[in-house]
Amino acid sequence: MTFDQLLQDWRSGQGTSCVPEGWTQGRATFGGLVAAMLYEQMAAEISAANSLRSLTTSFVRPVAAGAIETRVEMLRAGRSVTQINGYLDQGDTVMLAGMASFGNGRESTVRVKGPTAPKYPAPEECLALPYIEGVVPEFTQKFDYRIARGQLPFSGSTEKILGGWVRFKDGSKSNAGISHLLALIDAWPPATLPMLKAPAPASSLTWTAEFMEPLAKHKASDWWQYQAAVEQAENGYAVIQSRLWDTHGHLAALSQQMVTLFG
Repeated sequence: MTFDQLLQDWRSGQGTSCVPEGWTQGRATFGGLVAAMLYEQMAAEISAANSLRSLTTSFVRPVAAGAIETRVEMLRAGRSVTQINGYLDQGDTVMLAGMASFGNGRESTVRVKGPTAPKYPAPEECLALPYIEGVVPEFTQKFDYRIARGQLPFSGSTEKILGGWVRFKDGSKSNAGISHLLALIDAWPPATLPMLKAPAPASSLTWTAEFMEPLAKHKASDWWQYQAAVEQAENGYAVIQSRLWDTHGHLAALSQQMVTLFG
């Protein structure tokens, strides 16, 4: 199933759905996918006029392929901001927990433009991230990647920045929504992996994604620019900040993750 087909399935599932095969990373399902599943259930609880501003996700346990249940809890529905807790369960066990903040736009005298997109070479001039079975996560076959800055995973690099281009490989003609952006900004390997000299596990512990401007009408299968920086790493944990820009260089999403390292 394509990502768009999965979105339609989740939106009609009324809290009960299925995590598909083919989207794994190690023993878990791709984090961007399960976060999008939870977001869709949260968004169904509020007015379409409220835009997602922030989504914080805690990856409690690895989510396996198969049946899931999602639950949402309305914390507060104010005039301009709505906050919702959400949970993704398998059996009677919480696998994923999240908190979303939705908010209407308003007039303000404060206006600061987001950081500009990097001046990367065109995607066709950049190195493609290859799929190597047993080394590269299965879900990466759903995306095209082009590395413009940094090195391949497990290359022993000293560069703390990793960036380039990413797009859905399925040729989707739909406009990119929040769920697409969650998948795109989380699709890249953690920027710590190129620092390792041999394959080793790494996974997200917590993740916050934030969105400021109204979404422009860009296709999910367009090329999107991505850049991540390791802010600090020690004692088996790393803080990584990431950004995603659309085809016109406008900032579309910001992200910060706490990543666990086992190498």
